[in-house]
This record gives sequence, C-alpha cells and structure tokens, in this order.
Amino acid sequence: MNKIQKVLIANRGEIALRILRACKELGIKTVAVYSTADKDLKHVRLADEAVCIGPHPSVESYLNIPALIAAAEVTHADAIHPGYGFLSESADFAQRVEESGFIFIGPRAENIRVMGDKVAAIEAMQKSSVPCVPGSDGALGEDPIKNMEIARNIGLPIIIKASGGGGGRGMQVVEQESDLLGSIELAKSEGLSFFGNAEVYMEKFLTTPRHVEIQILADEHGNAVHLGERDCSMQRRHQKVVEEAPAPGITPELRNKIGSVCADACKAINYRGAGTFEFLFENNEFYFIEMNTRVQVEHPVTEMITGVDIVREQILIADGQALSFTQEDVKIKGFSIECRINAEDPNNFMPSPGKITQYHVAGGLGVRVDSHVYNGYTVPPHYDSMIGKLITFADTRMGAIVKMKNALDEMVIDGIKTNIPLQRRIMEDQVFQQGGMNIHYLEKMLGESH
Repeated sequence: MNKIQKVLIANRGEIALRILRACKELGIKTVAVYSTADKDLKHVRLADEAVCIGPHPSVESYLNIPALIAAAEVTHADAIHPGYGFLSESADFAQRVEESGFIFIGPRAENIRVMGDKVAAIEAMQKSSVPCVPGSDGALGEDPIKNMEIARNIGLPIIIKASGGGGGRGMQVVEQESDLLGSIELAKSEGLSFFGNAEVYMEKFLTTPRHVEIQILADEHGNAVHLGERDCSMQRRHQKVVEEAPAPGITPELRNKIGSVCADACKAINYRGAGTFEFLFENNEFYFIEMNTRVQVEHPVTEMITGVDIVREQILIADGQALSFTQEDVKIKGFSIECRINAEDPNNFMPSPGKITQYHVAGGLGVRVDSHVYNGYTVPPHYDSMIGKLITFADTRMGAIVKMKNALDEMVIDGIKTNIPLQRRIMEDQVFQQGGMNIHYLEKMLGESH
C-alpha cells in the first residue's frame, strides 16, 4: 500500500464489517463512524478508532457530509469508503471528499453524476454501443402530440421512468394510449417529490424479462475487466431477495460478448473502481437499464465463482494501483446463491426490530455468512431491515440450492421475526430450482400483483 494507510468507513451494518475485514487483511487502519443507535455494532467494536457522528436519523448522521468529513479530519484518515446505500452514489459527496484532501474509494464524481441521471447514462451507454431498451432516447418534452408519437413508435406497453429515480419510485406502466399523458404527469410529480428532478423518459416495457447484471472493475491506468454476470430476478417490489451467479442459461459466448462491451464502455468513460451494469434480459437479448457506481449488496456470489475479493480491489484501485490480473485470468467456476436475511415478518414483510435472544449461524464447506449481528444485539428500527446475507457455493446450481436449504435450516435467529421461512420456500420452489425466472415470478409465487 502507498497512499492509503487509514480508511474511514462511512456506513453501517454488514457492509461496514465487510470493508473493515478487507482493510485489516491489507494492513490498513480503520475508523468506524456510527449514530447513537449503532454504538454496539460489531465493526464499531473492532475498528481501530470510532467516532459518533450524530443521532439515529440518517440525515443527521450517515447522510451528514460535514460530520463525515470532520470525522476523517480528526482521525487523520487517508480515504473514505462509502459502502452501498447512503452516500455511496452521491457525486456531491465524492467531490467533497476529494476536495477535502481525502481519497474517495469509488468512481470519480463526474462518473457518478452521469450514471445517476438515467437519461445521461443511457446516452453515454449508446455512445459505447451498450445495448439499451428501445425508448425516447432522452428526456420527454412538453409536447403531448410528440410524446404520443414516440410511444406509438416504441409500441405499447411502455414504461415512464423518472430520470433521477430508483427503487421502484417514479415509474408508470402504460398499456393503453388513453393513459399515457396522465402517467407522464404522475411520473414527473413523483420524480420531483422523491428525487428533486421532474425529468422523465420513456422505454419499451418488457413483459417477462430477467434481471441480469455484469460486475466490472476498472483502474486509473486504462484497464477494465468483467467478472461475469449475476441473476437478480427474484424480486419483490423492485427489491432483490435472492441473487445468484452465474445466471442460468447464459452461455460463455454471450457472457464474454456483453462483458467485453461493458468493460470497453468503462474505458471509454474513464471509469475507476467497481461498478455494475444492470440489464433486463429477454429473448436472449440484453437491454441496459442503469449502472450502479458502487459495490453491490450481492457482490459475494461473484467473489465465490471468481475468487476475486471485490472490496479489496476497490481499495487497491483507489490507492492508484493497476489491476493485478487480466480478463484472461478471470475464470468462472461453480455456482453461488445468496439469500438476503431481513428482520421482517415473512408473511406481511413488516420490519421486526428488537433484541436477538439467540443467534447461531450456518456452517460447513461452501457456506458463507456476511452479517453484523450477534447474540444479544438489538436490531434498531431506524434503518434497512437487512441483517445479513447467507451465501452458498457448489460445483452445480442444484448443489448450491441444496446447501442453501440446509444452511437456512441451521440458521437460528430468535427474538425477532426474519424472512428465513420465505427463503426456505423459495429454495423448495420447483420453478426456482429449474432456473431462469422472470422479475415478476416471486410476486406471482406470493400471490401478489405487479
């Protein structure tokens, strides 16, 4: 290591612990920041230094840029790792970090800014020959006649999306022409309300797509590689529940073709760090929807099938080092599945915070648990309900499923409700076992409309 001797971890929960472990393996000192509700987090106890940055509301702690910068200054940190969520995709935060003299462990602010704007991202990807969903090729104007003409050229059904949107917000599916203009106004209103941006665009609505994403790593020296694909189609209300790698039915030829396009796009936009190209996949065709400029929740399944430590690579890239391997060195081996473990009622999905009275994790060959919780830990009600990730690895996809079923049976989390019963049900579902479900399948399986 050269420039980075101490990292401030600007996050909480399992990803903060994941970053801390990577830093410790590299011999880097760590600084944990925490809200008053998080003083008992595992990584706070394990870090070399810990700084309280405010009360439990995120806006007063984990989203408080001046507090994070001040914590880095008083602890003499060299770099800041944002993890995922919170400020990880804030171009303003990345810029402030760099302007304050610290290294941002992630892409440059300009890359985050472009990719955070869905219209600008699609335009950038089209220039780089990344396949995109047929659409309006830019933001919609105010002319209702022209907007109707665009919709007719694309062909119904179409979807209206907020340019600054995400997480299922600011989206309107239009199946009849008579609903188009009202849906545009509704999406604009939601975009302005949730994201401070009323700009919307139009895309073909794919009826039974899968969600397949490509993991990439790129350094400052013009090198970029892809680490294969993940299938994240098991979703409920646009939130991923189960992820796996590689994606069922994707041939090595198709993987290398789309992966190479993504790696070339990173070179073209001078991208730095880890990133994920998210696609809808239908009829053997990829359609770009967005790029996530951070480490993903589901990164472990890619690590399991490639042997690449993605968080470690993020830190080394931020340190200015070149990638230590080439595309030819990346070998996809075996199958990995990840189940998100949430503190929530498995029947109605209501959050279930509280004290964990008994905690026992699964084990055995090919079983990995990424979690910050422990016996006696109290899950606070203020943050995301995910309390961990259970990951399995085997030579075959069915082998990974069987391991997951056994691991879920072994897992004990008492005192609160969790979604483990739901994950068991998914693993036992025959359609899931066959693979290749579309993004609507889980809601259909649960009897929910989409």
